[in-house]
Amino acid sequence: MDVLGAWRAFVNVSEHGSFTEGAAATRIPQSVASRRIAALEKHLGERLLDRSSRRVTLTRFGRDMLPSAERLIRLADAMEHEAERAKLSPLRLAVPDVCGVRDLAVLDAEARRKGVYLDFHPAAPAERAELVRSREVRAALTAVPPDDGTWSVRLGLAGAADPPARTIYVEHLRADRAALSSRRCRIWIQPEDDVPHIRDRLFRVRDAVGLRPAQITVAPSLVAATAEVVGAGDLLLCSPKQAGDLGLHWRPVGEIRVARGYGVAAAIGDDAERVRARLREEIARCLGADPPGPDDGPADETTDGGARCRASRA
Repeated sequence: MDVLGAWRAFVNVSEHGSFTEGAAATRIPQSVASRRIAALEKHLGERLLDRSSRRVTLTRFGRDMLPSAERLIRLADAMEHEAERAKLSPLRLAVPDVCGVRDLAVLDAEARRKGVYLDFHPAAPAERAELVRSREVRAALTAVPPDDGTWSVRLGLAGAADPPARTIYVEHLRADRAALSSRRCRIWIQPEDDVPHIRDRLFRVRDAVGLRPAQITVAPSLVAATAEVVGAGDLLLCSPKQAGDLGLHWRPVGEIRVARGYGVAAAIGDDAERVRARLREEIARCLGADPPGPDDGPADETTDGGARCRASRA
């Protein structure tokens, strides 16, 4: 039995003195209102309404129960109102600070259409994890190894010039392979990728192919790294989407496959599941986590010249 629905029907029928009008106020058919009240009377073991005359009146027991029933309905209505307000309360979400304004705006609009209201807090990887631990945000897109994450964003190398080869090999940056003048081309790792599963893999490749330590290094900021790419002809480790946003030409890395991985962490598990289940595709578009393309991976080992940087002044 729908106890709350039965009490609501009872209150409305009592107020209007009519099953027809009371049912209309309850927004249910008259027959349903009659059945609900009859079931309630059977459950309580007493009659609430006197149906013997044209106008429905309260029995003595009904008069005694009406004040409590009215309080119950007012409380239920207040709870429904609070529930609607709670659903509209923004969920503060820590996101990568490399996400563009338009991408976040589109994600926000798409989330609203699904009944999720977001309040973004852009931050670096370590800070996002700390914001969840300190409960300064309700949830965060955290950096994790790509195999462990909900989203995976492929990475490659991007430069100001459009290289002829489809793949960039790190080993081609060696002094004996690259056509350089007074300086050696560098690969910049932006702060978003300053995490072990990305940074350390690039450092191992650097050491294995004989590059100097400074040729693959972490930049203090994305702006500083992009300035070196645009002004000095260096390369930036980034996603295809990010390269497009920066006006750079992107190629995959020849020696390894490298990707960002993202998961959801939250102080309350329900918040993490809410973000993951309702906004999986929308967040994927915001991050640039597209399905792998045909050139996502090492090309033919005989391909040459893909990583050559243009000569520039030191």
